Formats: sequence, C-alpha cells, structure tokens
Amino acid sequence: MATRTDAAKDKPDDAAPVVEAAEPAFKPALVKEVKRSEGDEKPTPWRSYKEILAKLAQRLLDAQRPLRILQALRWPQSVEEQFNRAKARELPVVSYEPDLGFDPDGKRAELIEIVRDIDRELGPKDDLGRILRESAEEYVRVVQMLEGRGTRRFYESSRKLYGSAKDLLPDGKTTVRAMGLQLYELLTTIAWERLSAKGAMLEPQRRDIDAQTAALVLNERLSRFFGETTVRVEVDDTLVADAAAGSDYVKIRSGATFSARDVDILEVHEGWVHLATSLNGLAQPVARWLAKGPPRTAAVQEGLAALLEILTFRSTPRRAKKLNDRLLAVDKAEDGASFLDVHEWYRTEGYEAEECFQATMRIFRGGTVDGGAPFTKDACYSKGIVLNQAFMLAALQHDRSELIPFLFVGKVAHEDVPVLYQHVSDGIVKPPPFMPPLFEDMNGLAVWLSYSSFFSTLCNKSIVEHYASSMRR
Repeated sequence: MATRTDAAKDKPDDAAPVVEAAEPAFKPALVKEVKRSEGDEKPTPWRSYKEILAKLAQRLLDAQRPLRILQALRWPQSVEEQFNRAKARELPVVSYEPDLGFDPDGKRAELIEIVRDIDRELGPKDDLGRILRESAEEYVRVVQMLEGRGTRRFYESSRKLYGSAKDLLPDGKTTVRAMGLQLYELLTTIAWERLSAKGAMLEPQRRDIDAQTAALVLNERLSRFFGETTVRVEVDDTLVADAAAGSDYVKIRSGATFSARDVDILEVHEGWVHLATSLNGLAQPVARWLAKGPPRTAAVQEGLAALLEILTFRSTPRRAKKLNDRLLAVDKAEDGASFLDVHEWYRTEGYEAEECFQATMRIFRGGTVDGGAPFTKDACYSKGIVLNQAFMLAALQHDRSELIPFLFVGKVAHEDVPVLYQHVSDGIVKPPPFMPPLFEDMNGLAVWLSYSSFFSTLCNKSIVEHYASSMRR
C-alpha cells in the first residue's frame, strides 16, 4: 500500500496495485440463519448471503444517488464572463447553489446506518463487506466535502478522498508530484507537430467537428461495440467537460469542437472504459455497487481510460501532457498558487484562452480561488496510468493474468479485484461482458507490458545519449 503524507494517513492508497491478498480471503457462509424473537410463532424464511449482500448494495446505490459531485461544483457561466471582462487580472468570484439536492444531516445519518448494518449483517472479516463499508464511509465524507464548498474544509476532504500530489507511490519514496515533473520533462520536449506525415501534418488535430457530428459518429461506433445493449450519445448544454459518461450514455458538451483524433479518444476513454464499466456493474445480479464509483475507484477509472488511449495509439503527446498538466496544476494550487497563478501557467504552456480558463476551473472548483485548497481529483489521471500498468504487469509476472479483465467488472479499486475474482465461482460476481478488444486476447498486451518494463530499465540515459549525440542539430 502507498504511504501518504500526514494529512492523509487515515486513508490508505486504494489505488495501489495489489494483486494477491496477504492472507486467504474470508469465505462467507452462503446460507444465513435467521434468529427469531422469543414468542415469535410466525415462520421466518432463511436468507442467503447473496440476498443480504444484494440488499445492502442496493441500499447503498439508492443512498448515493443524489450525491452528484461535479454538478454541485459547477461554476455559473457568468464567472467566466466576469473573468474575461477583467482581462484575466482579477480572481473570479464564485458562489455555489446552497441547495445540494439532499439534506446533508439526513443523508449522513442514512449512510452511517448502512455502515452499521453492513458490520452487523456481514461481520468484520467479510471482504465484500469491507468494500461496501469503505464505499459507504467515503460517501459520508463526500457529504462533508460538499458541505465545505468554497472553504479549506473542502480541500481537506478532497485530499482524503482523492489523494494529493504530495502522496507517495507504492514504492514508498516517489511522490506523485515527482512523477508528474518527470513526465513534464519528457512530454514537453516532444515536437508533436513534426510527428505526422508532411501532407497530413495538422489534419488529425484540426478541431472542425461540432458536437452534433461528434455525437453521431460516437453513437454509431459505440452501438457496434455494445451490440444489442442500448447506449446513446447526446449533446448537453450543461456540461463543464467536453464529454462525460453516465450509466448508459455519453454526453457531449454543446458548443465544443473536436478533431478526428479527439473523437477517437472519446470512443475509448468514455465508451470503452467509463461506459463499459458502468454497464458491467449494472449487469451484476448481486454486486450491484459496482455500477457506481465512489472516489476510492477514481485512480483506476481515470487511469485505465487514459492508459487505453495510449495502448490503442490514439493519444498524442499534447493529450498526454494535458492530463499530466492537471496533476501539476493541482500541485501548484496545493502549494498556494491562486487561480490567476495557475491560469497564467496554463497560458505559458501554450493553451488557448478558453482552454486556460476551463483547465484552471477544474482545479479550483469547490475549493478556494486564492490558493492552497484545490479539488484534487485531477491528480488521479497520471497516477492512475502508472498504477494500472503496474497492476497488470504484476498480474502477468505472478501468473494472475485472469485478474486483469476484472479491472472492467465495474467501478473498482485495485485491492478489490482479487476479492471480486474469488467470488465468480459462487455466482456473487459476474465476469465483465464488455471489454476492449485487446483485453479479450491479452497476448499482445502481455508482450507490450513486458517490453515496456524492460525498456524502462535498459534504455537508461547513457544508451539514449549514445544515439542523441549523432542527432543534434
């Protein structure tokens, strides 16, 4: 497990690439005896473990439904307009809708009751109960985080839920920030405009596809991928991001424009990962909680989606840098950089004016615009890429390749995967019906992962410098 800084010691690194449990998993009794009250003559039917687990899972799904984190953190359009009128020289003034769509005290009490019932009905040794309990406890903290919007309390909760750029990776010595700075050095030196053939140098990057056209193209592609399962791609004028996936849909932001490569990326990122894992979770007859992702699953979800962009050769240096820059922006804001500071940093990195505002807003939504208290979720992307690759490589090296497809079984953290796999034989967990093609036959993936690990150790600076010396202009 990763070691965290003092502010987050109470939260283990739920994205650490755990492949095998240290001890054999606790096996629950599949038949539960029902205790009757004295004098109760009415017969009470016995309950199976699956019934109990499914009921608790459904209660958690129902309880978390109104907790719409990104919706609660939205900034009104007027904020960007005011910022532009001030010529990007004044901190934006942000106010949040006071009504969260639920009663915080009542929701907290409901979730705490679910935690108690999980402990009472499943017991402290139940591995599936642990996953449920941790998810329910995180939703309690989500309520706390949303109550603290616009204050430092928001950041403190965000850091415990999503982690921080100051956290350590599972090696116990490399910080997420240090990893991000190394990637920044690598990705910034790539002259991406020279990577295409001369005749089509800028064609894949020209953003001339409107939202309606992108939605039509994605509808056709995802309908093929999901077959008889109905999915839809629609245009939405309330989105902050360019695209977002839900339970059986992908939404495209009205007014956004895309390049052909952007559409390719959306297909794998939103469709093959986010939408597929939602549908795989919905297909579970018992493990119903897998359809929704609490913050503990964010690094796997976002990292897996970004890694699929890389594995399918759809990513670009500019796209990879954009995801990594989110991590560095979180780091800067945690260290006290204000909205103006981070906005200016994005500008100096070559982003267009609208991109600068949208990218900076992602970091400061919910927190304080004067610095020191950002929304830390965007640190998950680059961290998740590294941890997902490490998990897959560990599974291959330790003859546990069967675990890799279970990254797609629903919204999971890495330590959940071995536990979930162990419950396929008893019917509690159903294998994922939808997976990207390269995970259906993992021979190519196995070779790529093995060689990528080999190259990272062999192609050290001295060997690269041997060839670089003859290439200097």
